Amino acid sequence: MSDTSKTVKSDSTTTAKVTEGQVEQQDTVAPADDPTAAPVSVTDPRLLIREEGFKGYLTEFKRKVKGGELGSLPVVIGLIVIWTIFQLQNDLFLSADNLSDISYFLSATGMLAIGLVFVLLLGEIDLSVGSVSGLASTLFAVLAVNHGMNSWLALLLAILTGLAIGALHGWFFARIGVPAFVVTLAGFLGWNGVMLWLLGDSGTINIPSDEGPVRLLGKSSFFMDQAIIGAYILAGLAVVLSLVGNINEQRRRRAAGVPFRPTSEIALRVGALALVSFAAAAVLNDASGVSNALVIFLAALVIVDFVLRRTTYGRQVFAVGGGIEAARRAGINVPMIRITVFAISGGFAAIGGMFFAGQTASATLSAGGGNVLMLAIAAAVIGGTSLFGGRGSVWSALLGMLVIQSITTGLNLLNMNTSIQYMITGAVLLGAVVIDSVSRRSQKAAGRA
Repeated sequence: MSDTSKTVKSDSTTTAKVTEGQVEQQDTVAPADDPTAAPVSVTDPRLLIREEGFKGYLTEFKRKVKGGELGSLPVVIGLIVIWTIFQLQNDLFLSADNLSDISYFLSATGMLAIGLVFVLLLGEIDLSVGSVSGLASTLFAVLAVNHGMNSWLALLLAILTGLAIGALHGWFFARIGVPAFVVTLAGFLGWNGVMLWLLGDSGTINIPSDEGPVRLLGKSSFFMDQAIIGAYILAGLAVVLSLVGNINEQRRRRAAGVPFRPTSEIALRVGALALVSFAAAAVLNDASGVSNALVIFLAALVIVDFVLRRTTYGRQVFAVGGGIEAARRAGINVPMIRITVFAISGGFAAIGGMFFAGQTASATLSAGGGNVLMLAIAAAVIGGTSLFGGRGSVWSALLGMLVIQSITTGLNLLNMNTSIQYMITGAVLLGAVVIDSVSRRSQKAAGRA
């Protein structure tokens, strides 16, 4: 410890040493088998890791892998492997234009995946998101095109409809006791029927590309109107927000007298984010810039991540997913959490439907159909959200969609049949679930589940 260290006595059994770079929490406890024995000092292991520097972090990494705490490591490794294979097969895969296409087309299904993350955190499933997304885009087209309603008002009503549908599913599940699988399967069929009824005999409603939301989400719409500085502004904003968030967390934990990240670790994390962010900005600028769809998708990820990790509501969602009875005894309104989670899923499904409408400038019979539902579920699971509830992150929607969209785009470049795409995506999904299952088993064996 440095000369600037100071010792603060908080009570007769605990000593906390506070220095500029760390907080060392030492608790003295008497052995359980001999209350009269001399107290034994117990030091938070995270502090020992940081004191050992790189070696300590390497040891902690090995411990987490052995204990099944893999995080996003498997999907990151898988993404690197996928990109390497496709680049070797076609050198256009990592071109700026192709990466720009990947970043644009992942946003629509990614929005559905964000909502599904909430449901999966409860250990449940929502099979209706594809139909709800198609119904939302159809409702928007009917109101804005057929009835001449203001397009932004029509957008608001479409999203509110998605929220209401999700809340209805949640009410049947939470209050009536209908299994989520059954009620959302009924929604999948029923809302698809409503969409077909609204579309009528034509089966398609073309939306003018200059309609506000459709124009905003079109492939030719970019942040700051294709200005090169726009991408770098976004990258800089991401770095600043990360730096401010980490420093504020360090300050709060230091004030509370609990372990916190040293400034050197924060600098390393923010530096890595800056490298990735500005590299991505440079690549996208070599194409056409950052699409508005991607900007909105990333903004949604940041906001929802804050809600899940930094608010009481987010902690309650994780608590209910971790154990319903324990959550009830903790005073959490479990039915309310369930209803709001399904409402959030329906709302994001509606937003995703608008993204699909922006891509095609139309509402069609195929909206929200095909493999959209399966890809949205696969994205959340492949990205690292557990099917068993209680563990996951909204960033899994981004990681999973990067994997799925990379496979789709890569196979298209190689002129491979769609059937191959389905088989490969299915194999990746199975691998993700296997990893999740093995991870949970390892955590139980290590006593960390």
